[in-house]
Amino acid sequence: MYRFLASTRWVGWLVLVAIFAAACISLGNWQSDRRTEVLEGIERVNRNYFAEPVTGKQALENFEHLDEQKIWITAELTGEYLAEDTMIVRNRIKAGRPGYEVLVPFKTEQGTTVIVDRGYLPIGNKEGGHPDTVPAPPTGKVNVDVRMKPAEIRLDRGAPEGQLASIQLEDYAKHLDYPIAQGAYGLKYEEDPAPATSPLQLDAPDMDEGPHLSYEIQWYIFGVLAFVGFWYAARQQKKLNAEDAAERAEAEALGLEEPMHKVRKIRIKADKKVRRDGTLTDEAIEDALLDQAENTPGGHKQQ
Repeated sequence: MYRFLASTRWVGWLVLVAIFAAACISLGNWQSDRRTEVLEGIERVNRNYFAEPVTGKQALENFEHLDEQKIWITAELTGEYLAEDTMIVRNRIKAGRPGYEVLVPFKTEQGTTVIVDRGYLPIGNKEGGHPDTVPAPPTGKVNVDVRMKPAEIRLDRGAPEGQLASIQLEDYAKHLDYPIAQGAYGLKYEEDPAPATSPLQLDAPDMDEGPHLSYEIQWYIFGVLAFVGFWYAARQQKKLNAEDAAERAEAEALGLEEPMHKVRKIRIKADKKVRRDGTLTDEAIEDALLDQAENTPGGHKQQ
């Protein structure tokens, strides 16, 4: 039966299988936790992205400090663009194409100035490193609907005059002679009045949850397969043990000291000294001559 499983060898294999399965389960749980975090982030983005815009003091407080739970929250601003302080951010991507984003200070009716990202411009053809044109924002009193994001990190690289390497609001503030809110900026999605030409609207955030679910399932399957493989190996060993026991019983019944398959191997080995026509092989003749020389008085094997 399965008594062999109590042997040191098989217990060792079982311990290794258990360790491997535990590692697989741990990795599967890790992928599950990562997927949960991603899904929570997607749910939060969806909730904020399509929410009714906040206004007034509440909106301005978010520009001073944007909580992680409020990223992509919408806000409605009223005021005027300070177009003379427009700057563009280089090395931006939209639909896989590099280009620029246009940043314009926006002075609200409450007196606080915030930064509005008006959208994307493709790489220009007239002058390297610059867009061909930068559409001007509407003048006078403007209502702007934006989605809010935190300021980006500072990159260790420079940018030409009038450009920024990233949306790092502290760096932007150094180019201005008035204060701006530095906790967040707004991505414009509507303007009233709408200008004749405007930068392209930026892409929506990525809502793909990634391959975490498939990886999670794969790790759990690997853990189960480890025990399936151990069970299959044990079944095969049981089968081999049963065959050996049957052969030993057959040998004892025939009065043989060895099982029949071992007797057959010995016989086959002996038969290899005889050709198919019944004559001895050269090797067999040589062995016979050596044996004869040993049995002859004064005889010895040739070296």
